Amino acid sequence: MNKLLLAIIVLFTLNLFAQEKNTPQFLIENESKYTFSETVDSLSRLGNRNGWKIVAIHDLQKSLKKNGKEVLPVNIIEFCNPEYSYEVLKEDNYKAVSALMPCRISVYEKSDGKTYISRINPEFLAASFGNVKNSPMAKAIGDVEYILSRLLK
Repeated sequence: MNKLLLAIIVLFTLNLFAQEKNTPQFLIENESKYTFSETVDSLSRLGNRNGWKIVAIHDLQKSLKKNGKEVLPVNIIEFCNPEYSYEVLKEDNYKAVSALMPCRISVYEKSDGKTYISRINPEFLAASFGNVKNSPMAKAIGDVEYILSRLLK
């Protein structure tokens, strides 16, 4: 639990630093063209067609409801592509990136009735890890962004 709290504090601090230095934001959010359910289903289908496996879908609305809390729909979808994972994990230089694996994408509805998709900003990751243009991580991020581009307004 302490490690999770420390990671959140570090990521929050990095995001604040990025805002001050005009570097990319840590997280990006885009509106989906589809409803919440359609977005989750389409993301799952497109991911599978492109070699990505769904590791888990965390239904935060359902989890919170069990604890007497009401929120709008929120799903965290964890994706894994075994080919990219292997390329990242086989090299010692990239093992630290395993803290960001599997790829997590959040799909949620806001009070405006629209559905949104958020994820770690690939530009922020690239800036954080130096020149990773041809790295396995960059290829994986590009693949995920291609999949998401088909769902965004």
